[in-house]
Amino acid sequence: MRASTSPHRIGGVPVAPFAALDGLVWLAEPDGPPPALTAWWRADRHQLDGLLRRIGGLLCRGFELPGAAGFAGFVDEALVSSAYVHRSTPRTEVGDRVYTATEYPAARTIPLHGENSYQDRWPRWLAFYCDQPAAAGGETPLAAVAEVTRLLPDELVETFAHKRVTYRRHYRDGVDLPWHTVFGTRDRGEVEAYCRRHGIAWTWIGDDQLRTEQTCDAVVRHPVTGERLWFNQAHLFHVSSLDDATRSALLEMYGEDALPRHACFGDGSPIAPDMLACIRDAYARCARSFAWQRGDALLIDNLAVAHGRNPFRGERRVLVAMGDRRAVSAARPGVAA
Repeated sequence: MRASTSPHRIGGVPVAPFAALDGLVWLAEPDGPPPALTAWWRADRHQLDGLLRRIGGLLCRGFELPGAAGFAGFVDEALVSSAYVHRSTPRTEVGDRVYTATEYPAARTIPLHGENSYQDRWPRWLAFYCDQPAAAGGETPLAAVAEVTRLLPDELVETFAHKRVTYRRHYRDGVDLPWHTVFGTRDRGEVEAYCRRHGIAWTWIGDDQLRTEQTCDAVVRHPVTGERLWFNQAHLFHVSSLDDATRSALLEMYGEDALPRHACFGDGSPIAPDMLACIRDAYARCARSFAWQRGDALLIDNLAVAHGRNPFRGERRVLVAMGDRRAVSAARPGVAA
């Protein structure tokens, strides 16, 4: 998804490929008094829509966008946002469908991935806001998913496309996320209804434990370009993603069949370690990073652009929202965007 690299102006603001990311996303940065981002977006929605159909995303830098409340207003203008249900990572909701980025320890790397690609449904677009950049590190690396897909061996891609991926999860208090946090309710009936709607097999264990299993596609087609894209989280859910000490401890405590999370092929067969190593290597080779600046707002196509997080020092606060891009015509929201 690469547009012409010729820079131009939208609503008087220069917009051009962002060199730090090799043009994967473009940069909109005012060269005069900073306009309010939400008002600029509203006034020039048609031009922005045309651009975003051809590129992976847009970094808006140097606009007036005051804090979390301002970001929430921008999200309402840019996206039909969705709630973060069937969670896989800890987050805090700071506004209506606006969340903190994954709250993993600062020393930990979050591998590149597509948001919610372990589910049968996912947000088409993600919006990020940098409220506080880290003192050092803390970048959100990005990668072109089409390039990742091309780097993977054809045989590997076809195997995953045919077999799909099964995600197995065991929810226990004190280990990973409890089920009531993942599903946003303590009502077992609501959890079961959600699982039925989304093809998730579930089993209650004892008084307050839950096991789920869901098989999802591993390769999908982009709704605009028609490209086949690698889109799953096998490399995150598989136990091999953990460091040696944590993996050994969990295997000793629970065994492979009752791990907090794990992945296999849809037919139940194991995913070979060399396949997972190849996947991780492809993401690493395609990764590009930029340094966050306070007030940055980044909108990315979740299918076309994978994202992660680098380790950091100091305080870091990045917010995120997700959903479909708000339609600019009579088309149903999200269908053409």
